[in-house]
Amino acid sequence: MALLKNAQKIPSGVWALGFVSLFMDASSELVHSLLPALFVSLGISMAAVGFIEGVAEATASITKVFSGALSDWLGKRKILAVIGYGLAAITKPLFPLAQSVEVLFAARFIDRIGKGIRGAPRDALIADITPPAIRGAAYGLRQSMDAAGAFIGPLLAIALMALLSDDIPLVLWFALIPAALCMAFLLFGVEEPDAVPAGRDKRGLPLRRADFAQMSGRYWLIVVIGGLFAMARFSVAFLALRAMDLGLPVGLSPFVLVLMMVVFSASSYPVGVLADRMDRGVLLALGFVALILAELVLADASGYAVAMIGVAIWGVHLGLTQGLLSALVADAAPDHLRGTAFGIFNLVNGIALLFASLVAGAAWQMLGASMAFYTGAAFAGAALLLLLVSLRSRHWA
Repeated sequence: MALLKNAQKIPSGVWALGFVSLFMDASSELVHSLLPALFVSLGISMAAVGFIEGVAEATASITKVFSGALSDWLGKRKILAVIGYGLAAITKPLFPLAQSVEVLFAARFIDRIGKGIRGAPRDALIADITPPAIRGAAYGLRQSMDAAGAFIGPLLAIALMALLSDDIPLVLWFALIPAALCMAFLLFGVEEPDAVPAGRDKRGLPLRRADFAQMSGRYWLIVVIGGLFAMARFSVAFLALRAMDLGLPVGLSPFVLVLMMVVFSASSYPVGVLADRMDRGVLLALGFVALILAELVLADASGYAVAMIGVAIWGVHLGLTQGLLSALVADAAPDHLRGTAFGIFNLVNGIALLFASLVAGAAWQMLGASMAFYTGAAFAGAALLLLLVSLRSRHWA
């Protein structure tokens, strides 16, 4: 009942952005759930997978710092979101047409540029239109709907693969439908406040040193902790590859994303509501513990059934951390620099994700799959230690 009451208080614009995320993630994850099988069919090495996925995700995060700052400077966020989601939509035909690693790389690269352009302005817009008292619930709702799309996409992939005799290119064309629905919700269902947030000096260019100086110590602490944590969270493509390495049939590989995202979606909104009522640092620490456990289970798994337990725990950690980190950034950032704050946070995360995916791919290829996950657990443990120390510092209060 409490969850329903909180949902009724959430602004309609947040709900619309939730559906935007749902449909685009359904489109993207329909594609991404089949990428590991496509990698295998094209004979791409694990090191190359790490490079492609790392560069793709890093590109998205690095782009966010510029789009976030630009949205602060312009006082407009929706137009950047439209450009970003639009770029992602128009790249969808490249995936079924891909016959080489170069085309796959180009498709992932352009798609992630779109994600980077839209991410920080969208996250800042949610804070702009949501009262602080229910901000955790708002971010949790959007994250939950985003994750729902991320498991709907793989389910569609599984059904279409069965109906279309495992014809991967033909299945990939269906990703265009939810991408079009996403654009419709964004164009006609989302409005932003007319006023530029108070305090932003529009005479100067974005990303000035003076802007960085206005960020609080708590904000920078969250950036450092989030970046260290991201080094433990390499691309989820490695989860599917681990399950297939342990015997999961290629045709069932999308179930890895389905399981992870079902758990992620189911946990994100309740965690967001809870985050409005208790210490967010404690919840974040629980998320770090969940990732360590997931990494260890995946490292030691003797069969794909055990690996799927690790995948489910990975989904728990996402539900405990992703919306929560966004709420923490929104709380710690000055209102007029909120887009910049999200951009910087995601820039650091992008560099960390690039490093994590490169290290995971190299470790897997040279030392075996288990070592890739042990390495991730070590980084998560370091992030947890820093968080626990930080919770006692004056910067967290």
